[in-house]
Amino acid sequence: MKKKIVAVLIAAGLVISLAACGGASETGNTAETKTENEETAGDEPEEEAENTEESTLVYGSGDYTRINPAMDEHCEINVLLFNGLTAHDADDQVVPGLAESWDYDEDTYTYTFHIRDGIKWHDGEPFTADDVKFTIEAIMDPDNGSENAPNYEDVQEITVTDDRTIAFKLAEPNVAFLEYMTMAILPKHLLDGEDMQESDFFRHPIGTGPYKLESWDAGQSIVMVKNEDYYLGSPKIDKVIFKIVEDDNTQAVQLQSGEIDMALLDPKNAQSFKDPEDYTCYDMTTSDYRGIMFNFGNDYWTENKDIIPAVCYGIDRQAIIDAVLLGQGMPAYGPLQRNIYNDENVEHYDYNPEKAKEILENAGCTMGDDGFYERNGEEIGFVISVMSGEQDRIDIAQAAAQQLQEIGINCTVDIPAQMDWGGQMACLIGWGSPFDADDHTYKVFGTDKGANYSGYSNEKVDEYLTLARQYEDQETRAKYYDLFQEELAKDPAYAFICYIDANYVADSDIKGISEQTVLGHHGVGIFWNIQDWEITE
Repeated sequence: MKKKIVAVLIAAGLVISLAACGGASETGNTAETKTENEETAGDEPEEEAENTEESTLVYGSGDYTRINPAMDEHCEINVLLFNGLTAHDADDQVVPGLAESWDYDEDTYTYTFHIRDGIKWHDGEPFTADDVKFTIEAIMDPDNGSENAPNYEDVQEITVTDDRTIAFKLAEPNVAFLEYMTMAILPKHLLDGEDMQESDFFRHPIGTGPYKLESWDAGQSIVMVKNEDYYLGSPKIDKVIFKIVEDDNTQAVQLQSGEIDMALLDPKNAQSFKDPEDYTCYDMTTSDYRGIMFNFGNDYWTENKDIIPAVCYGIDRQAIIDAVLLGQGMPAYGPLQRNIYNDENVEHYDYNPEKAKEILENAGCTMGDDGFYERNGEEIGFVISVMSGEQDRIDIAQAAAQQLQEIGINCTVDIPAQMDWGGQMACLIGWGSPFDADDHTYKVFGTDKGANYSGYSNEKVDEYLTLARQYEDQETRAKYYDLFQEELAKDPAYAFICYIDANYVADSDIKGISEQTVLGHHGVGIFWNIQDWEITE
């Protein structure tokens, strides 16, 4: 139990340090107040005081510059602080959230939500339907630049009947709408009139979730205490600390030393925790894929888009999975492989270096003296940019670049301090959703949609994705998603590489983690039932 004692001491030190910095928010002091009251009560035996010791979970997290679920997505911390009208269960199905029920009018395409009674914001103010209207309208407002806006572009009218009833009239059917109402709702009384990108609120967020912000020491830690009034019941763990440790290797070291209790590690680092009984390894399935995203706003791809199929054929996906992911993953050929609407019959671009060279030569490329193809006097090659900190992503990019060099494409890897989304040639992208097939397809591959960072545009893709979201009938939806996947394979936006598993490692005293849940991008989703977790001794 030495490791656990170390973790508790470190957590206590973090709290003291944060208090000294004056970083505590105006809310979330319940745990500290309780401790003071117990101390002033006077004569309780020391053993009783030990029994009231806070339970604390220290999680190794990447850094945050803001917590803004309306504008951003795939942030793990959102689900601790906020709720949506709907939520997800262990099987990634939509279930009631802040709304206890809803109705749907098929004639007018109108969803009416009935909000639970007694929901309060962390500052004690009542949660109402006006907060919902405010949040969704803020996301829909083009001036706010939300990447989530495409999820609500068919909302025609929002009507608040009373504090607990709100209706959304759509311009056309969208069977993914209940999925998108899992969106975290923000407090109107604190954000009305604020800049939705720059407001200081997003450094001091107040939600309705199972935990509320106690303090935030930039670049160091985010401390949250349990929400005693949470609508699903008070969480069993008193305090959760997101300790900022951006590097995978450092997270593994700090997990081993007891400085953190839980982390999402890359496969190589996770291997060292397989045997010790103090740790539990959760090798979890995800819908999270990796691939090379081509920046079609870059002139290079205007001139060389026809070589993209050669890039796709030039990547040995299984070799990358074996070497980088230690076999934990699967080759990728499209965005829906972990979805019921996956079409296994589309072109997989299985590794075929000879076919890749044939495509290059048919496009007029000739082999140069240095071993790389040339066309019109210019060398065929490009740079893959990769975000720093994610070692598996860097390793995947470097392995793919080496393989492409071997077939005559001079591909290299750059790890910039700051990603230049507009200026880069290509990026080692990650996307994926375990939810409705519309999620992470419509807004990622649709022309000019909020998460289409490649600038990809294909009229047929737009048409099929739009039709697929309009039909609840599974057979009809499948037809349009098949057509979408076939067109995407003919005209690739990415060179898909692999789906990766999520390797969470946690102190074995942490109980309640749902191992069978399929996780999303960046392994997000493990905290979906955080209120039920507990730490045993």
